[in-house]
Amino acid sequence: MSSVPKNKDELELAITSIFPKLMVDYRAIPETKARKIEIEGSVKGTLISVSDTVAYLVGWGKLVLKWYRLKSQNQPVYFPETGYKWNELGLLAKNFYKEYRDWNYNDLLNELDVTINEILLLISSLSNHELYGVAWYEQWSLGRMIQFNTSSPMKNMRTKVRRFKKVHCIK
Repeated sequence: MSSVPKNKDELELAITSIFPKLMVDYRAIPETKARKIEIEGSVKGTLISVSDTVAYLVGWGKLVLKWYRLKSQNQPVYFPETGYKWNELGLLAKNFYKEYRDWNYNDLLNELDVTINEILLLISSLSNHELYGVAWYEQWSLGRMIQFNTSSPMKNMRTKVRRFKKVHCIK
């Protein structure tokens, strides 16, 4: 498989090959360590917690689902999100951290699991043409927009979470 999925099967594989491994890493981290501010954030020079990395993935996953729902109902979609521009993704990330700050770590992991499974259901409900055959947002296909906001950041977060586990001697 190429590093960038080019069709429905590769997109499903990109998500299903990283997501279970990421969840194993997340579930190994005790709740007592999940809020330690020690992980390099999405914004250069910032530090976030393991819980924040989960919130980031939940936030982007839910946005993908929202974009699809609105667009399929012929409703206006404000990319990346209402009140944010593409050059303000750091602020959007901070909003995700804030939105899920008070969530119990295991509830947050369950929310990520539900969100990613909803995305996988969406992918399976669409044809390869719907995912990759047409421009969906500007020049990007829906499949590419999904990949940008699921499997790509999951790989990035897994690297950070594994580094955290190593520093804290978590098996």
